[in-house]
This record gives sequence, structure tokens and C-alpha cells, in this order.
Amino acid sequence: MNIKQWPDEKLASTRDEIDAWCLAHSKATWSGRIALLTAWMGAFAISTGIVFFFFDGITAMSFVLIALGSVACFVWYKTEQQRKLNNNFLKEIKEEIARRAKKTEKVKKAEKVEKVEQKEEAESVKEAEKVEY
Repeated sequence: MNIKQWPDEKLASTRDEIDAWCLAHSKATWSGRIALLTAWMGAFAISTGIVFFFFDGITAMSFVLIALGSVACFVWYKTEQQRKLNNNFLKEIKEEIARRAKKTEKVKKAEKVEKVEQKEEAESVKEAEKVEY
């Protein structure tokens, strides 16, 4: 995605959407506690399934524990990856908005300087005409 070519409205709406997503996922239920609990439960299920292989032999319950633990760890991993991607993308969008604001500010400043220069030039021309007469 080349966000440098996006219009300002799309940048602002995307920033607002990602901000809302980050806010929703940073609340108490989605903070690191539940995500880490999910990861730990998954790791515990995997290790329990492997230990059951050694003590009870190969059983369906061992495979179920390992499979469910793997799914829990995978879900945690994907959620963390999505959170990191969204935060990085949000950072890029904010930088692009700041860059555009700075560029617009420079253009406005240059226009003001140009207008002042034109006024000064017009005044000097008028003074020169007065001096000639």
C-alpha cells in the first residue's frame, strides 16, 4: 500500500478506524492479560499432551490436547501479529498526515512570503514612478 497517494479523507478515516480497533483491543478484556493467558494455556496443553504420551502411551486425548494447545498458541500469535501490524500501519498513517500538514504549512508560508514580496515590489514600483515625475 502506498499511502502517499491516498487522499486526505481516506487517511483520516483509516486512522480513525485503526485507532478505534486499538482502543477496543487495549481495554481490560483484550489487554495483554487474556492474550498471555491464552498463550500459556495453549503451551500448557501442548506440554501436557506430550507428557501424557510418555506416561499413558499414545492416546486420542493426547492428540486432542496437543491440537487444542496448538490452536490456542496460533490464535495468540496471529492476534499479536495483527496488533503489531495495525500499530505500525497507524504509525505510518500518522507520519504521513504530519508530513502533509508540514508540507501544507510550508506552502502557505511560501505563499505569504510571495505576497509580501509582491506588495513590496508594487510599492517600490509606485515610489519609483513618483520619483520620476
